[in-house]
Amino acid sequence: MDQVLLEKLQEGGYTLYVRHGEANVGVDQPDFSFQDCSTQRNLSEKGRTQAERYGHAIRRLNIPVASPVFTSPFCRAKESAIRAFGAEQTLIDPFWSNVYQLNTPISPYVQSAILTRLSAFLEQPPPEGANRFIIAHSFPKGIAFGTIPSMGTIVVKPYGKGRGFSVAGHFTIEELEEFVKN
Repeated sequence: MDQVLLEKLQEGGYTLYVRHGEANVGVDQPDFSFQDCSTQRNLSEKGRTQAERYGHAIRRLNIPVASPVFTSPFCRAKESAIRAFGAEQTLIDPFWSNVYQLNTPISPYVQSAILTRLSAFLEQPPPEGANRFIIAHSFPKGIAFGTIPSMGTIVVKPYGKGRGFSVAGHFTIEELEEFVKN
């Protein structure tokens, strides 16, 4: 991230796609349940701290956040969103679990359908003067945004329905925090 991108984010108009914090506690069971965190991989202590640090940095840098913050129904994504932005700001959207599904064996048709819906969502501009945040999952290498580190962010500039979007930048939580220190 650089100063120019930071200034653009402070004006709003972007969608920030964020991967959840480090999750290495437990394992995703084949028959996992979104309502039962014991059947899923969950945030580690480091992941919890990463999410809190992320939200703190966003607030300190005066990056406006549109409400709601969208999150996958997986416990690790929900907890990351809540720790970063608060439960009252967080909205669980089942669609974002489909990104997780891209990391599993699925048909090319299903993959294409997920990516088409992802593009349609990312084309939508956020409310005036704010940025839309999504906290979900990393992508497989070579698909969509590819691999994203824990609490890493892809910054998307939407152009409107049917007009596409572009990637304006990306940053890690460490790069974000460097701007807080300066």
